[in-house]
Amino acid sequence: MKLHHSRFHWINKLTPVQILIIFYILAIMIATILLSLPISHKAGVHIPLIDILFVAVSAVSVTGLSTISIVDSLSVTGVFILAGILQLGAVGVMAIGTLIWLLIGKKIGLKERRLIMTDQNQTSFQGMVRLIKQIIYVLLVIELIGFLVLGAYFLQYFSSPGEAFLNGFFGTISAITNGGFDLSGSSLIPFNHDYFVQFINILLIILGAIGFPVLIEVKEFIFAKKEQRKTQRFSLFTKITTLTFFILVVVGTVGIYLLDMTHYFAGKSWHESFFYSLFQSVTTRSAGLSTMDVSLLTEENQLFMSFLMFIGASPSSAGGGIRTTTFALVVIYIVASVRGEKNIRIFNREVYEEDLSKAITVIIMAGFISFLSVLVITKLEPFSLIQIIFEVTSAFGTVGLSMGITPDLSATSKVILMILMLIGRIGIFTFLIIFKSNKKNSSFRYPKERIIIG
Repeated sequence: MKLHHSRFHWINKLTPVQILIIFYILAIMIATILLSLPISHKAGVHIPLIDILFVAVSAVSVTGLSTISIVDSLSVTGVFILAGILQLGAVGVMAIGTLIWLLIGKKIGLKERRLIMTDQNQTSFQGMVRLIKQIIYVLLVIELIGFLVLGAYFLQYFSSPGEAFLNGFFGTISAITNGGFDLSGSSLIPFNHDYFVQFINILLIILGAIGFPVLIEVKEFIFAKKEQRKTQRFSLFTKITTLTFFILVVVGTVGIYLLDMTHYFAGKSWHESFFYSLFQSVTTRSAGLSTMDVSLLTEENQLFMSFLMFIGASPSSAGGGIRTTTFALVVIYIVASVRGEKNIRIFNREVYEEDLSKAITVIIMAGFISFLSVLVITKLEPFSLIQIIFEVTSAFGTVGLSMGITPDLSATSKVILMILMLIGRIGIFTFLIIFKSNKKNSSFRYPKERIIIG
């Protein structure tokens, strides 16, 4: 027993964030092994290890970027394995771990609750187990409905019920987890005139990207008694997340249309243009599915979509990026600063200075990491700058949209994108805490002095 303790005592010295990173790395390793198995591949297909690793990272981070064709490379077993990995990535490693602990009757201690809190971007470890139960319950119910609806609808597209429901199953998982993988080989382009399929996917993408706490609050409101509804108040997180999310969807839809109004959308009917624009706006939140070839859009539009992907989805969701709340806080702070206001107020609530400081730090560091990645990949690859910016922001936002250059990247560039996908999934601030010093703040203070700004 002493040997066992001495061999693993170093684990107790690690912070929750460092342990979480180790868990994600282990998840990637297991996913790589599972996708490397012969039963995961179609007969006669050989996939290089770097590409299997890339797909594993992409699935665990629910990004959807891929260096291989899923439909041509993976067997039915491989597709189910990939779907399982997407589920793991969507709810988080610790959520799945918590579910396993609960099933085997293990008590969830303080350390485990802190790990869950870190994985879900929460500010308190109280109620973590209940949160995980609610997340998994809500997710499974939505997935079951999506599977039945899409599976039944796909009967008109596929020759056998098995094929139709397999596509319905994987399509639902890919959309709700914001995974972005597909079994058609061309995303949702075959359904670019089927508005029902697009609507269901838009709905699933939004439910996966808007944040699990938001879904739980809405569920509790819907199923509450009339008396309780009158007194129930939505949290500030839910209010600002929902408002920011849908403002970005609207602005994205209008922007995407206007920037290609005289190019890609020229000659198209109003409903075609609307659904093309709406779907691309929603998918930039973090989904990666597409109803069109984004490489056909103007460079201005591709740059605009890169910005939307950089923002990403909401905290505690299946998406990545800097997160919608981060963007909202910084925008509100800028507006307040211009007006000369010292305190930041939203919905009759003041924002903690610590949260504002975190938001600014996240945007600065995310911008720096993305810029550095673009710089290095531009030096290594023969592709245009806009193609590389699009690829980098897609990886960091765990979106999965691509202009088709992913399979042709060098091994070094693939590794850079893998790191970006992992950072985008766990969150930039969580990633930065890895390097946090354990030294206590000194009580000794230095004299303050003003610095000229601007």
